[in-house]
Amino acid sequence: MTSPLESIALFHIGPVPVTAAVLVTWAIMALLALGGFLLTRRLALRPSRMQALLETVVETVDSQISETMRVPPAPYRPFIGTLFLFILTANWASLVPGVEPPTAKLETDAALALLVFLAVIVFGVRAGGLRGYLSSFATPNPIMIPLNLIENVTRTFSLLVRLFGNVMSGVFVIGIVLSLAGLLVPIPLMALDLLTGAVQAYIFAVLAMVFIAEAVGEAGHHPSQQRKDP
Repeated sequence: MTSPLESIALFHIGPVPVTAAVLVTWAIMALLALGGFLLTRRLALRPSRMQALLETVVETVDSQISETMRVPPAPYRPFIGTLFLFILTANWASLVPGVEPPTAKLETDAALALLVFLAVIVFGVRAGGLRGYLSSFATPNPIMIPLNLIENVTRTFSLLVRLFGNVMSGVFVIGIVLSLAGLLVPIPLMALDLLTGAVQAYIFAVLAMVFIAEAVGEAGHHPSQQRKDP
């Protein structure tokens, strides 16, 4: 097993190196896109068992968004739902023999954390306009601007470290036990790793919701924005 901090290029597309983590990420993206298309192309008023299951998943995501963010879920469902499903699938990729979860690599988790960082900005600007979003950094007073800026960066970094540390440690523990004890003994550990992967996907998605809700709330309710409302 290679170091999680080391990425070996399998081939290059021009000057861009393509690693195993990138290939697995592309495969997961293709799988989710194809699965979403096939499972939703024939929706009916009288749902089948699969459609009922999908509707339950969507309702669960909507319920979590509503409870966490206290806003209508529709604008945030695509991003939060896709984020959760991708991380969950990536974490569970270890079930495939010879495949290492891309979330056990630092660059994948950095990309996911960067997506959340950009989503916070996009949804914040959408809620309060550029001026309202930028003004939110001066809450409760302008002295807090440097600290609020630093907080935005550090909490994004904490997302990266949390996901990377938990997924990578699980992969290493299972790899070590498997090499020492054979095939059957690590099975309970693999089940625990699957549970940990689901929990980490949930925590990452919830933290993303919290960060977005904070940006939306502060930008949308800032005094400079409220004066524009009739």
